[in-house]
Amino acid sequence: QETRAAERPLDHKEELRLWLRLLACSTLIEEEIRRRLREKFAVTLPRFDLLAQLEKAPIGLTLGELSQRLMVSNGNVTGLVDALAAAGVVARNAAPADRRYAFVSLTKKGRILFADMARAHGDWIAEIFADLTAAEHATMMRLLEKTKRSARAAIGTRVPANKNRKKG
Repeated sequence: QETRAAERPLDHKEELRLWLRLLACSTLIEEEIRRRLREKFAVTLPRFDLLAQLEKAPIGLTLGELSQRLMVSNGNVTGLVDALAAAGVVARNAAPADRRYAFVSLTKKGRILFADMARAHGDWIAEIFADLTAAEHATMMRLLEKTKRSARAAIGTRVPANKNRKKG
């Protein structure tokens, strides 16, 4: 089966326009979420993302596990954890079996704060997509899933060159 790229090897204007439109939408939404998190909760998106990972792991995660889940370096995670620990939102606890490792977990204050942020975040996302009908949501989900499969097929099983990319 030939792909559209093979059919039109020198003309990829539509694919480029689609990529740029997807990127523009993603960037626009991300910038708005960053702004709202900063204004309402005085928190950055990376801190929110870290708290979201910890909320899913009641016993906590090691710095290495957080680094993998957030796709950032251990140094970036350490800085985030240090700031959140200073605010009393997360705690570091030595692993019982091996004291060289520490588990990071949400404190009670962190759970309450994250619950508030998660509710607001959900409301903001709903507001951003409010002009789309349920049928449009379903169509976009189907097309984005197909896009994801296409991208994965094009990429194959290659590992990203920069595994520890900085996440904004």
